[in-house]
Amino acid sequence: MVALRLVTWNVEWMNDLFGPNDRPPAFRPDDEEPYHTPGSTVRQRRDDLAGVLNELAPDIVVVVEGPNRTEELRLFFDEDVDGEWQVVVQHSRAQSQNLGLAVRIDEGKFRDPPFFYYDTSNIPAFDPFQVDTDNDEILEQYHFERRPLYAEIRPLGARNFRVLGLHLKSKGLFGAYEWSQWWQRADANRRKILAQATHLRLSFLDPYLTEEPTANIPLVVCGDINDGPGLDASEKRLFGSAVERLMGAVWHPERCLGNALFDALPADDRESLNFSPITTTSYKDPIFNKMWHRVWIDHILYTRNAPEPWVRDAFVYRVTPDGVPLWRAHPHASDHFPVVATVVPPST
Repeated sequence: MVALRLVTWNVEWMNDLFGPNDRPPAFRPDDEEPYHTPGSTVRQRRDDLAGVLNELAPDIVVVVEGPNRTEELRLFFDEDVDGEWQVVVQHSRAQSQNLGLAVRIDEGKFRDPPFFYYDTSNIPAFDPFQVDTDNDEILEQYHFERRPLYAEIRPLGARNFRVLGLHLKSKGLFGAYEWSQWWQRADANRRKILAQATHLRLSFLDPYLTEEPTANIPLVVCGDINDGPGLDASEKRLFGSAVERLMGAVWHPERCLGNALFDALPADDRESLNFSPITTTSYKDPIFNKMWHRVWIDHILYTRNAPEPWVRDAFVYRVTPDGVPLWRAHPHASDHFPVVATVVPPST
């Protein structure tokens, strides 16, 4: 039996660590302050990001908010992270936040090559699309700012499985607005994330789970979904939750995705749908001073077309093995916590 540790982590503006795109891949000077993380230096961010990954010792990492170029992600894993890695970045046009994949190859857990990468720039399901998000019989135009990352992992002694890495539209409002305009923008952001989740479900996941070439290939869907279970105030008006739309409809239970972090909750919390023990990031309230919200928006989902539990033992890495809170041990790492799970792909 092959057991692989999968980590998905929004590493927060990793592209700030690297020099201009018109030059060979290189880190910025150690003492330079990254633009989006004031109060940190490039060296501090590198050390803390690598420190977290080295503590977790993953086999597979899905990187959210990664750099622009595969060579830059390779430079980070080669210089700062323990082990030998094969990496790829799914570049998105006009974006400085991209999804990446890293697979550790020096411990004999994968075949050669360890994965096959599908460039989603060439997959129509991830092209701009139209959907009626407000039930007015008018189609609205949407697109994925960050194109999903899609790859087939090739473990040694087990069946291949696939990974779909996501970074959906942020709900965040990062400016000061008059109250009514704030709500308009909040609703618009939620329409967009709901549209992206709906399109992924209808145009990619449902065909994946019903068409012969892929129906029996296990799939992990993970990353920063920017949404948690249930409905916030805006979502109640829109009658939709993005992550629940992505997970699937009760009318087709065989197509529904499991949620590894939900599975790992104590039985009482699962029964009462108490999600409060799961938080993957926090943010300051944009309206009320001195108020912070802790939310669950980073997920590891999985298809049910393999013997269960093939994705299990999930947790949010918030405390180091020494019992130190992650924000204290690695204060310059990220504004998100890593999400970790064990993947046990079916035997060949």
